[in-house]
Amino acid sequence: MRSGGMLLLTNDDGIHADGLRALEKAARLWQSDVITVAPLEPHSGCGHRVTVDRPLVLQQVEENRYHVNGTPADCVRLAFATLKLDQPGWVLSGINAGGNLGVDIHHSGTVAAAREAALHGWPAMALSQYHRRGNPIDWNIASSWAGAVFSAVDDVAPLGRGQFFNINFPHLDNPQADHPPPIVSCDIDPSPLPLQFIAHDDGWMYQGKYQDRPRQPGKDIDVCFGGQIALSRAEVV
Repeated sequence: MRSGGMLLLTNDDGIHADGLRALEKAARLWQSDVITVAPLEPHSGCGHRVTVDRPLVLQQVEENRYHVNGTPADCVRLAFATLKLDQPGWVLSGINAGGNLGVDIHHSGTVAAAREAALHGWPAMALSQYHRRGNPIDWNIASSWAGAVFSAVDDVAPLGRGQFFNINFPHLDNPQADHPPPIVSCDIDPSPLPLQFIAHDDGWMYQGKYQDRPRQPGKDIDVCFGGQIALSRAEVV
């Protein structure tokens, strides 16, 4: 994949997340000009929320690394409004600890950051690592698979205006860094999440099992759960 410019990285798991470090590692192997602007705190499931009712603070923590006391979408907005960045090669969001498949794109902070970039006409992708609950993520493997995606995107039809890529890595029992799973271009599954809640003394707790969610053959959930890398094209509206 040809970047053609600076890479802006962000996420929704926060500036200290292992997945962000994994993305930075992969990005720097592709393009040396990398800037990270990520939330100070985790914002998983925040959707496309932006902050307009209080000041946002952009603080540098390392060379070319900043954190913001706001959401993933805030990070993208503030980075380009205040850091005077040139047109980016790509805006990369992730690597999220957990899948962002199907209708997850509507509540995912990871995906919202990529969507915010696409709204402004910047090429963007969100990257997520699906994992089964209770099983650790090998971030070195995820980083190598991100690199494989970067190399493969040239073979995919270019993004149209208002489009961005949503990528999900599968959870494999014996993953290999040098043998990534097949990368499959697929549509986003529109199937709704199961509505399963259990009563607690203080309210209702969601109990839907992610791995048991409905799926349509050949769409992103089915592809990722089947052990392949799902590469989907999403629209900002």
